[in-house]
Amino acid sequence: MPETTEESELHNGHQPQAEPEPESKAESQPESKTEPGPENKPEEALKLEPVVTGADPNTKEEDKESSIQSNDAATPSSTDQNARPQLRKDEGNRTFTMRELLTEFKSDEEEVGSPYSRESTQRQSNQNSAAMELVSSVTGADEEGQSRQRVLVYAAKRYAAALEKNPEDYDALYNWALVLQESADNVSPDSTSPSKDDLLEEACKKYDDATRLCPTLHDAFYNWAIAISDRAKMRGRTKEAEELWEQATKNYEKAVQLNWNSPQALNNWGLALQELSAIVSAREKQKIVKTAISKFREAIRLQFDFHRAIYNLGTVLYALAEDSVQTGTTNPKEMSSNELYSQSAIYIAAAHALKPNYSVYSSALKLVHSMLPLPHLKDGYLTAPPFGNTFPPHSDWKRTEFFLNQEALQQVIKVEQKQVSRSLSGRIVDAGNTDKKAIRVDIPDIISVSASADLTLPPGAGLCINTTSGQVFLVADSWESLDGWLDALHLVYTIYARGKTDVLAGIIAT
Repeated sequence: MPETTEESELHNGHQPQAEPEPESKAESQPESKTEPGPENKPEEALKLEPVVTGADPNTKEEDKESSIQSNDAATPSSTDQNARPQLRKDEGNRTFTMRELLTEFKSDEEEVGSPYSRESTQRQSNQNSAAMELVSSVTGADEEGQSRQRVLVYAAKRYAAALEKNPEDYDALYNWALVLQESADNVSPDSTSPSKDDLLEEACKKYDDATRLCPTLHDAFYNWAIAISDRAKMRGRTKEAEELWEQATKNYEKAVQLNWNSPQALNNWGLALQELSAIVSAREKQKIVKTAISKFREAIRLQFDFHRAIYNLGTVLYALAEDSVQTGTTNPKEMSSNELYSQSAIYIAAAHALKPNYSVYSSALKLVHSMLPLPHLKDGYLTAPPFGNTFPPHSDWKRTEFFLNQEALQQVIKVEQKQVSRSLSGRIVDAGNTDKKAIRVDIPDIISVSASADLTLPPGAGLCINTTSGQVFLVADSWESLDGWLDALHLVYTIYARGKTDVLAGIIAT
């Protein structure tokens, strides 16, 4: 699979927002290592590349640019805009003239009477000088980068001035860190002074200071984790990288604790765990991988069309299948390698259906397509009541086969071979039971899908499908199996709601 450069999205302000096609930011390219199992072996080894929040799998590195904004006012993200420094809190929405903006540095220097000690202001001044030297020495890889860097330098001076007046201004610290992080992305590939790592390290210090002053600044924890992750990627699979990935996962965890409604943070948390799992010992690996799976799944359930998390879940399941084949372990309580490969293919197919123009997804789908239970997206067994009787005695519920495609969830009823006999009068009599009806849930009729703990259900992992014509209750073989059915139903409905049913139909057509 061709390599692509992917990026993390910086959160600017306190409310992260997912965009359908955001700009790109950071690189992530873990690879799968072995061929899949004998029954589902693709034509070539599959290298599934996780996709980071905010990444466009088709965006070339030279075309990438991300914006940076302060909490109180925006710093422009392109040279077409006039650079405007951050407003002080006492200035509200006042309109500035260009003369005032250009002369404000001088007036700031003339202000006196700071309530902070000379020692704290001097310490802050020294720290700002070191950081300013780093930002000012970044030249940019091209003309656009150089222009961008001039804007960042201007913003850096504003935040440095604010901190010299108030060393406890956590907003200025946070925005200062963003400037350093953006500058790191603007460093020329062959630059050694300053290096990208130097700028990221300084950004991390600013994030640390900002979160110490304001422990609820969730965006700072999120962007801090991205900066740490970028530093870890530079160190390969070393002990130092392992420590950095652990720090990154803790910061993503903190960001999610402070803002639980952030699929981007959950997705990147899962990616950091996936990277960490490639470095730790085999004994620790499986637990970390399972945690990564749970984070991707949580991200999807917060935003059902979050194709990056959907695809990433497919890659981590594929890697888990590869490990299962490599080690040859068969735990009856765990999914088999073939089941893992099939489940992986479902998520990759769904990601491709949602974004069919993304080359990363289409390339991955070609390699896992044969692992789908064609001509269906998913099939398997669920325990179901007799048709038309929602709550019969538990003994009447039967474990039967179901399949899911772009149209419906359909129960498979294998009708017994028709038996006939001839009466004394010579008339043919039907002796077999051929009047069997199957449960069918049409995708457009679905209102909601959820796990169910209804006490009237047989023991097991209950599933409730709420439709326009009533509720359908089923029971999965295990809670792990239930997760697969829940996700598949959610994804198929989301693909239908986004008008991509034809794409999915094309994927699973034989």
